[in-house]
Amino acid sequence: MADPVEKNNTDGEKEETEFTDAEHTLKDRKASWAKLRRVDSLNLEAGIVSNVPSHAAQIGIKSTLFLAFQSIGIIYGDIGTSPLYVFSSTFPNGIKDNEDILGVLSLIIYTILLSPVLKYMFVVLNANDNGDGGTFALYSKICRYAKISLIPNQQAEDRELSNYRLDIPSNQLRRAQKIKEKLENSHVAKIVLLFITILGVSLVIGDGILTPCISVLSAVSGIKRSADSLNQNAIVGISVAILIVLFSVQRFGTDKVGYSFAPIICLWFTFISGIGLYNLFKYDVSVLRAFNPKYIIDYFKRNGKEAWISLGGVVLSMTGTEAMFADLGHFSVRSVQISFMGVVCPAILCAYSGQAAYLTKFPTHVYETFYDSIPDPLYWPTFVIAVCASIIASQAMISGAFAIISQSLRLGCFPTVKVVHTSAKYEGQVYIPEINYMIMIACVIVTVTFRTTTQIGNAYGIAVVGAEAITTVMVTIIMLIIWKTSIWKIALFFVVLGTMEATYLSAVLYKFTQGGYLPLAISFFVTIIMGLWHYVHKKRYMFELQNKVSSESIRDLALNPNITRVPGIGFLYSELVQGIPPIFPHFISNIPSIHSVLVFVSIKYIPISKVAMAERFLFRQVEPREYRMFRCVVRYGYKDDMEGHKEFEHLLVEHLKEFIRHENYILEAGPTEQVTSQQLDAGRLMQSGQLVKDVKTRKPTSSVVHTEESFGQTDNLSGSSGSIRLAASGNGSNHSRNRMITGPIQGVDEEIQFIQKAMDQGVVYLLGETEVATEQNSSVFKQIAVNYVYDFLRRNFRQGGKTMSIPRSKLLRVGMLYEI
Repeated sequence: MADPVEKNNTDGEKEETEFTDAEHTLKDRKASWAKLRRVDSLNLEAGIVSNVPSHAAQIGIKSTLFLAFQSIGIIYGDIGTSPLYVFSSTFPNGIKDNEDILGVLSLIIYTILLSPVLKYMFVVLNANDNGDGGTFALYSKICRYAKISLIPNQQAEDRELSNYRLDIPSNQLRRAQKIKEKLENSHVAKIVLLFITILGVSLVIGDGILTPCISVLSAVSGIKRSADSLNQNAIVGISVAILIVLFSVQRFGTDKVGYSFAPIICLWFTFISGIGLYNLFKYDVSVLRAFNPKYIIDYFKRNGKEAWISLGGVVLSMTGTEAMFADLGHFSVRSVQISFMGVVCPAILCAYSGQAAYLTKFPTHVYETFYDSIPDPLYWPTFVIAVCASIIASQAMISGAFAIISQSLRLGCFPTVKVVHTSAKYEGQVYIPEINYMIMIACVIVTVTFRTTTQIGNAYGIAVVGAEAITTVMVTIIMLIIWKTSIWKIALFFVVLGTMEATYLSAVLYKFTQGGYLPLAISFFVTIIMGLWHYVHKKRYMFELQNKVSSESIRDLALNPNITRVPGIGFLYSELVQGIPPIFPHFISNIPSIHSVLVFVSIKYIPISKVAMAERFLFRQVEPREYRMFRCVVRYGYKDDMEGHKEFEHLLVEHLKEFIRHENYILEAGPTEQVTSQQLDAGRLMQSGQLVKDVKTRKPTSSVVHTEESFGQTDNLSGSSGSIRLAASGNGSNHSRNRMITGPIQGVDEEIQFIQKAMDQGVVYLLGETEVATEQNSSVFKQIAVNYVYDFLRRNFRQGGKTMSIPRSKLLRVGMLYEI
């Protein structure tokens, strides 16, 4: 590219590099040039962005250690508070044999070593999507390497440019290509992959509901040791009050109290590790024999089915493990590895070992193991810290649920809700008012209904294991088609971890009637909503794609004498990137007028985390030029913040001016002059905010050279392609073309002044109220799903104007019915 590019060097400083040779850019593009000629250029470039510097960029040791300290307070509250309830959930009917304590401790130790340590620290964290983690990040990463998205999100050159690398022929490469082709050619496989992604997200949302309940209830239950007069009803009441306060302060964002999180959780880990070591050496240090897996085998031989059922409690020792990956975007892989291996893992192993040592002497205290094992002088400080830690653990999972729903919105998998970004410092910290109060009501109902940590634990385990099992499946796919790992390593990863998670899942499902149905019911409900919304979203997109307006229709509308031009700028919104949506002629038929400047705005969410501002806006001009109609694609990553309407208007208009300015940097050539592929590509690569510098003698001019494009009829609209528009015919590196010179509309300065004047006269947002209904011959099930369920969701959630915070005084709506 000709534009100066900023990149981070190893010292963390910004270094500016200028590429002045277009040939350098073309080396990797020649092989795919034929593809480019067959698709709409705007649609092509809308899916291509440069690799944005991310959390994966190298940072110094000091910064890494600081991030590691912060991560302790934000992502480990859940797994750190698990010692509050694991032993009581594992032995709900009491301890029958002291040897069982060693068996359960051994299970806990190897569960932690296999899942959080081996699986997440050394494998899953490396499957991040440009530094971001979570189920949708895995799905987006796979979608970039294989065309499996149900809504087209990968254009002709995405694979060659966005993720280009030279692969040496090998058995792994051939295997990856075969699997990729099967996924791309199987509609069932695409649906299944989307389904398990949505299911994984649903389980994490269920986790976000259950974590506050079990964490707060288990922490508050400790007060019974010093306040015998308090019964379970009082404990539940106090827990509900704390939950309501917790959700009420969500609107302030975690950033406001972020600096207090890490010290509190560090203090919590200090307490539980210290108390654990105290109990270990005071009561029975020999419980460290549990590091021998032989005690697991003996435990199952001795207890059989009861041992298998108890796995439903053991699995709670790895709660919050998924949060380490889901919240990765705040930190870096190295910082998370350092904090977990250096602080969290030793602390919780000490805590469990100390509790096991205490239980060997006092096996009847299993129902309140954590609080009973605390030395008297440390009871009240530990109780206070425990309540604070449980609140922080709840905060982390609630924020995680918000972030996941925000990501699902960007991929068209959830009804429109208001997303408020609460922090300018930490990416991904969002607050969603509607979801916040829904989760609060659900938490209160669960706490009042289940009342004890044992009952909630039965439900909690399914959400935990289900989410981790789905992560295992998706990472296995990444290992197959992206990493191209050797087959024996993949088999070892999938078989060992898959077997462990399948065993745990069978155990927690056994307690279906004892509370296990709750996360399944939540997941079923959320999955139905997300699946139905995505289905109709896809159908709407395909309807618009198949019914887009042709270039001839646009010219007829523009030249119609009955259509008047009114002052100002109009932004007509559409999800369609590949052309003019069918709602436009519907607008004209109802309101026969066009603004002096009209911009067809398409919001496109790219399956990466962030899009640089320099690549945010992409323009084309719609013919005829003198009517000043433009197409604009505004590209966001799934973790980008959408600007307010004033900032958005300013940014779009400024980039439009720059586009017009760049339009006047033309490539001068005679009627029969040969245009090289370098020259052609220099024009094709032009985006708003980027200036071609490879032809240094070029000067601005008010004349505009344009010809009919021959890049295929996908778009049905001729228009400029960045700074120049060229006719490409034939194959090879040279393309002969003729030019058609038209008289200048105005000089570049006058055009920019015209745009600014229109801006000053006001901006109007034109939104189509598209209702969706089934065709008459549709099945009864489809009619109920679309005409009633989807319509109910659409009417009761926010509409587009509210989501973009558009003032009512600037908003104009026109309704239209889509039959699918």
